[in-house]
Amino acid sequence: MVEKVRDIVGLYLSPPANALVLCVDEKSQIQALSRSQPILPLRPGSLERRTPDYFRHGVTTLFAALDIATGKVIGRCFPKHRIREFREFRAFLELLDHSVPPDLDIHIVLDNYATHKSAPIHRWLLKHPRYHLHFTPTHASWINQIERWFALLTQRQIKRGSHNNVASLIHAIEDFIRTHNTEPKPMRWQKTSDEILAAITRFASQTLQTHA
Repeated sequence: MVEKVRDIVGLYLSPPANALVLCVDEKSQIQALSRSQPILPLRPGSLERRTPDYFRHGVTTLFAALDIATGKVIGRCFPKHRIREFREFRAFLELLDHSVPPDLDIHIVLDNYATHKSAPIHRWLLKHPRYHLHFTPTHASWINQIERWFALLTQRQIKRGSHNNVASLIHAIEDFIRTHNTEPKPMRWQKTSDEILAAITRFASQTLQTHA
């Protein structure tokens, strides 16, 4: 874990020259939901209100990459999560490869999901040597900056929407990406790896003392 934290935080605080650092992950099983009643808007002294009842209309999966230098996002939705998930991830890598200038190395921060380490993906990477993968520690997805962007997508677009079909949901996600990219803002990483590891050590120590 220590080595992975130092590796990824090092990328954030001191990105390599002539390279792009992308935080990549997938947001799977995003549901197209339609509310049984319209959302009641904000009013003076009253919060926005939503009915808890809804109808399900299918799901989509979003693969996204956050450029830590600019804050821009590259994303692609897939109509459904197929059993052979590596095909979706490989298709997304192809999209990245065509979207990034060919003279740049690409450093990708991602989790330890089995698809990311599958044989077809390994073969693809061997044919594209400019890619360098940096895996997050187990149960530490919070260190991947794309997770924070997923939270923004959920809060500002998905939860507030009502979609009668998957196509409508995908359009809303793509619209959110386009709007975000008109004025992107990079996320400022503040903590050094030493500060993060010290905080984890303190938490683990306090937990052990509590259960002693």
